[in-house]
Amino acid sequence: MLTVNAYAATAATQPLTPTTVERRDLAPADVLIDIAYSGICHSDIHTARSEWGQANYPVVPGHEIAGTVREVGSGVTRYAVGDRVGVGCFVDSCRECGPCTAGLEQYCENGFTGTYNAVDRYGQPTNGGYSSAIVVDENYVCRIPDSLELSVAAPLLCAGITLYSPLRHWKAGPGTRVAVIGLGGLGHMGVKLAHAMGAEVTVLSQSLKKMEDGLRLGADHYHATSDPDTFTALAGSFDLILNTVSANLDMSKYMGLLAVDGTLVELGLPEHPIEVPAFSLANNRRSLAGSKIGGIAETQEMLDFCAEHGVGAEIEIIAADAINDAYERVMASDVRYRFVIDAATFDA
Repeated sequence: MLTVNAYAATAATQPLTPTTVERRDLAPADVLIDIAYSGICHSDIHTARSEWGQANYPVVPGHEIAGTVREVGSGVTRYAVGDRVGVGCFVDSCRECGPCTAGLEQYCENGFTGTYNAVDRYGQPTNGGYSSAIVVDENYVCRIPDSLELSVAAPLLCAGITLYSPLRHWKAGPGTRVAVIGLGGLGHMGVKLAHAMGAEVTVLSQSLKKMEDGLRLGADHYHATSDPDTFTALAGSFDLILNTVSANLDMSKYMGLLAVDGTLVELGLPEHPIEVPAFSLANNRRSLAGSKIGGIAETQEMLDFCAEHGVGAEIEIIAADAINDAYERVMASDVRYRFVIDAATFDA
């Protein structure tokens, strides 16, 4: 067993505090990864504060992990010491169901094993990337291309793949009109990726205060949803809308922005049930869908795509002792656009 420094949530109402966790001895297929950077995802906050159900405290969050391989198990074939690698939202799955065998491990019929706040196949709680090292089965590790800085690559393991997967599934590309609702940690990646795929990209944001950023990141158009005229002017304009905000929206207004056979994809996961008037679906044969991260193969495809097109997250690097302040800033939308923890500071 290897003892590593980490930050953990111990209760829903308490700040995260320094601690240590034990990493298992390497099984034949395992790799030991020295973490360089770990992104802060809104999911981390929801989990740490038991907003998505009761967490299994203590919880070490973090599922946007980038680092280098320190040691490999006796049966590892994909990676070698020194390789640059990443770990995303899950570290195992049943490997036997239809989705798993189809490379869609994120939809494992038996439930994937989360990178944190889960129990692994050895009966031990999983602890995530807010730590200095982690042990993961090689089949759930991705290679980070040399042209991607580890710091900007870390958020790609969640935010990046969360947007890449629906863009690929609904075939965004030249001739496709894509709208991204919200320009935050998820939304800014949607803009960058859709632009790199060749789509015509529009940002739909509550105000125009981030308009300069949106256009710089690749948006062709930027509109304020606080202006009622926006919904009139853009009616029937989009083939694909990606909703990255977690607030409950007036779905009849947003569905009205879809063209014939257009799809609105929910990514932000609002707290309350979504209300959708039936006529807003029937008109123009529209669809309302959802999407959840991506499988391992698609995540690798996304990393390779980002390397080829020079796409990385917009980040602010922080030290471990700033995690609690970062959580408050995320809640206040005071980050452009993703916090990344320098994992070296866990050992400082």
